[in-house]
Amino acid sequence: MTAPGREHIRWFRNTAPYINAHRGKTFVLMLGGAAARHENFPNVIHDIALLNSLGVRLVIIHGSREQIDQRLAAANINSRFHEGLRVTDNDALEHVKDAAGSLRAQIEALLSMGLPNSPMQGSRMRVCSGNFVTARPIGVVDGIDFHHTGRVRRVDTEGIRRQLEDGSIVLQSPLGYSPTGEIFNLSLDDIAVQLAAAIGADKLLLFGRSAGVMDVRGELVRQCAVGDAKRLVVPDAEQAALLATARRACLQGVPRCHVLSYEDDCALLEELFTHDGSGTLVANDEYEQSREASIDDVGGILELIEPLEQQGILLKRSRELLEQEISRFRLLERDGRIIACAALYPFPEDACGEVACIVSHPDYRGGRRGQRLLRAIEQEAKRAGLERVFVLTTQTAHWFLEQGFEEAPLDALPGDKQALYNLQRNSKVFFKQL
Repeated sequence: MTAPGREHIRWFRNTAPYINAHRGKTFVLMLGGAAARHENFPNVIHDIALLNSLGVRLVIIHGSREQIDQRLAAANINSRFHEGLRVTDNDALEHVKDAAGSLRAQIEALLSMGLPNSPMQGSRMRVCSGNFVTARPIGVVDGIDFHHTGRVRRVDTEGIRRQLEDGSIVLQSPLGYSPTGEIFNLSLDDIAVQLAAAIGADKLLLFGRSAGVMDVRGELVRQCAVGDAKRLVVPDAEQAALLATARRACLQGVPRCHVLSYEDDCALLEELFTHDGSGTLVANDEYEQSREASIDDVGGILELIEPLEQQGILLKRSRELLEQEISRFRLLERDGRIIACAALYPFPEDACGEVACIVSHPDYRGGRRGQRLLRAIEQEAKRAGLERVFVLTTQTAHWFLEQGFEEAPLDALPGDKQALYNLQRNSKVFFKQL
């Protein structure tokens, strides 16, 4: 055997530990519209097919911003953005749907190739797309109506997992659907983070132009702990955005995120199957714990709830009041930082209790922390002999409905709570039987 041949065999042997480590794991891959227009895109798809053949469960999320821009320009429609998000009016929505559908078909075609003497020979992969993402409208922000631009509201985790267990590759377009049948144009990074966190992905792979994330000296950052990511100075705007997306995903529970290139041939395989990799790894090595609050936590809770008080979502609590009520609070703490809180105010005469102040830090939303705290509060209420819990809310009614609460009239509240009811806030009342 020639020397190059032996070198290939040695390389193949060295990949064995990585092949074993990745088999059966779930990877989410985020590919923007620019990646699909690059000449190396078919090679990226071929490498994704190889991962599938090695037993990796795959979800591909594709963007289509460039394709939408191209269609809008051809139709003489101006592309409008606010804070990086497209304003999708009725005219733009038609081109959004056209671009997303066309690109989805292109990717499905590439994944269906089976030509002899090609990397896809004999692959016979199944690709599944569907209404896995429920969305909600962004609404009006800074006086600007975003129309059909939305955010992820819920991910059909069971549906996706069922497809993955059946051996299919799940292909997710940048579209979401509402229960009323509306279509929403979604941000690619929003889908990637929310979906990866919801399905418990082992990795999120984010593709950009560059090899990974470069520091101010132009050197590739090979590895970065999530706690250090926010302090890292990244001059390139695209790299900074991908790093921020990786950080968000890690904070929401994804263990590992990789930033790598769609332009470099074999970058995906090199990143996953060699010791040094090809891009930047952002690792989540921190931990969380749930505990009761103490007087020393007052400052951290105030920092957490003050933004929502300013928005009118929560009633304002003074430091003095919070100090008096601190024993009512339960916290989630991560690396010494309070990232979520909730409180229980019992009304034992009425065998019920009020659930209040369920808040997650903006950097840590989407990881089901609110549900985790609510379960802890409900268990605490049961231990106290309470039969029901209730909540007053102005803006989060849907979330509580999803947690099993039911709307109730004002007179269902305990008498003491009715006397304190703020008519100006006009909060809705929800009860849940324990």
